[in-house]
Amino acid sequence: MFGGGLVLVLALVSGSVQMSQAWFAFLFRWLHVMSGIMWIGLLWYFNFVQIPSMPKIPDEQKPAISKVIAPTALFWFRWSALSTVVTGLILATLNGYIVKAMLLGIGTWGQTTYIGLGMWLGLVMSFNVWMIIWPNQQKVLGLVEATAEEKQAAARVAMLASRFNTMFSIPMLYFMVAAQNIA
Repeated sequence: MFGGGLVLVLALVSGSVQMSQAWFAFLFRWLHVMSGIMWIGLLWYFNFVQIPSMPKIPDEQKPAISKVIAPTALFWFRWSALSTVVTGLILATLNGYIVKAMLLGIGTWGQTTYIGLGMWLGLVMSFNVWMIIWPNQQKVLGLVEATAEEKQAAARVAMLASRFNTMFSIPMLYFMVAAQNIA
């Protein structure tokens, strides 16, 4: 909260807030980047820290992860995924390239092809978060009814979808940055 208030005060004092289409496009780019950092940061936390560390945690301490840390992290994970997609689509609309990007810049190539590839990878990743990872994690965490066997199967499905997203995050980030820097 303080960070948001601080940026608002500093932006107003510095005169960087301007009521123009360009400023709103910048605002949504900034919100998109902030959301994306949260989303991919949590994705990498799950895959590079939490999942590999779980076998090393004594059984009596695992409820701290499954009852406290994981539900909170998954809350921010799924909502930052949605925020990243929504702000990205708004940004693409404000900048007038939404259709070209969704069509992968066919006929024009370059920037809209790169941003389009990044967008499609991000959309697939967001779908995985909401339609595969989260429903399966709800079973694992005991938020919905599931047998021990169903929980074990759900944990594997969620982990594989998360690994898939981690793999997709590398080219997604590459193409998002390429669209701004090499096109």
